[in-house]
Amino acid sequence: MLSVRQGLPWRVSLSVGLATTLVLAFCLFAFKAHPHTTHISLSVSIDVKHPGSAVPTKFLGLSFEMSSLRRIARYGDHGNLVGLLRSLGPGVLRFGGVSVDTEVAWTDHATRLPDWSSKSLDLNELYELHTLAARSGWRILLTVGLAHYEPRAAAREAAAAKRALGGWLMGIEIGNEPDAYARHGLRSPPWTVSEYEAQIVVYRRAIERAAPGLPIVGPDVSGSLIFDSWGRGAALHDRPAMLTGHHYPLGCRSVPPPTIARLLSPTIRRAEDVSLHRYVAVSRRGGIGFRLDETNSVSCGGTAGISDRFASALWAVDYIAHAMAAGVSGINLQGNPANCAGYTPLCAPSARSLSRGALVVHPEWYALLMTKALIGDRPLPTTVSNGNANIDAVAFLARGKRLHVLIVDDALSGAKPVFIQLRTGRRYRHATVLTLSAPSPSTTSDVRLGGQVDERDGGWHAPKQVELRANRNGTVTLDVAGASAVLVTLVP
Repeated sequence: MLSVRQGLPWRVSLSVGLATTLVLAFCLFAFKAHPHTTHISLSVSIDVKHPGSAVPTKFLGLSFEMSSLRRIARYGDHGNLVGLLRSLGPGVLRFGGVSVDTEVAWTDHATRLPDWSSKSLDLNELYELHTLAARSGWRILLTVGLAHYEPRAAAREAAAAKRALGGWLMGIEIGNEPDAYARHGLRSPPWTVSEYEAQIVVYRRAIERAAPGLPIVGPDVSGSLIFDSWGRGAALHDRPAMLTGHHYPLGCRSVPPPTIARLLSPTIRRAEDVSLHRYVAVSRRGGIGFRLDETNSVSCGGTAGISDRFASALWAVDYIAHAMAAGVSGINLQGNPANCAGYTPLCAPSARSLSRGALVVHPEWYALLMTKALIGDRPLPTTVSNGNANIDAVAFLARGKRLHVLIVDDALSGAKPVFIQLRTGRRYRHATVLTLSAPSPSTTSDVRLGGQVDERDGGWHAPKQVELRANRNGTVTLDVAGASAVLVTLVP
């Protein structure tokens, strides 16, 4: 039972039985000052008999603008980025963004810097990137420009990347959000998927001649709405090694404007589930894996007061878990190490720190650390229904027949704590809990995972989980603060 009284904590009951479907029932009671009682219920059903495929080892990732590659590559031999990446285990670094089509161009002895570019990329920087990849254990996904239609230069760049990065190169992406080229003045309208595919064919042939066997991924669309045509076309005609696309739940110029309340709303969660379904449906029909290679809270680099706050960590931990459950192959959180006010898991607080590679973690980094525990798990069909409370849950089958239940309370500031009872019965009589918390959704500091604050040098130690034991009736109890996330591990 989950009861809410004025001045008292909420109470949640999660019933875990031996049946095929585990029903975790949240019952919320709101008692008012007068005798009348309002009853609201929230139920979560978990199907333990139909687990999905295991979450891939390199599921987690970061994405950066191509204009940041030179700086980030040099962090391979100084600064704390290597240690920070290692703390997450194996992952994927993706370099792309709008700058790949508007700012950065490849240059070598046969390729002069074009007039449209303001920055260059060369072989030496790719060798520096190799050092970062090898020391961190993270593979590289590299984007080549398409907007200016230079297939020969793209092929030389791809060949150089293959030579410099070797096995650390996961693949080459052709163009960033090519479906939006006409909107951004990079192609004359109408700009259709057929015209795109005709140009991709030329690029692919040039790259194959220069770098035989190099995996090509795409189409790297701006959102799931366009994916049914662009993604399906890519799967049918181009047969990329992996399908890719982007997601931003809120737009920087949207009306009404972005807010923390909107970011953490059930409306956004429902829309994101629909978006994930669109992506994965095309992926499954085509028999090609899909990676969300660029995503974050608010488009256009993020919004200060939202993207840099603890609310972004609550959004990220829930969205990452839902992407895992949907069958996505991986996810890359977009960031900018030079901008601590926007969206970014890592950044440098000063120009001196940026040059030294002395990065600090921002709230979203903790979401990556928390969901790291779900790597290798098999998602379980989880249904949350019949409730008005802003609480979400996703379940996974872990190794050793353990059960992971991630519970995210997206309540806003001032929310009362939640008292949870897990009626585990005879199957599970032991549990641990890992908590992600902060003073409020709008804070930027004192974010804690398992009661710990991440060490800035990257020397993260696995946070201590609180051990819980069932009482004689087979019930495990714990308190969950409002606006926090908990990962409960039930052990047989």
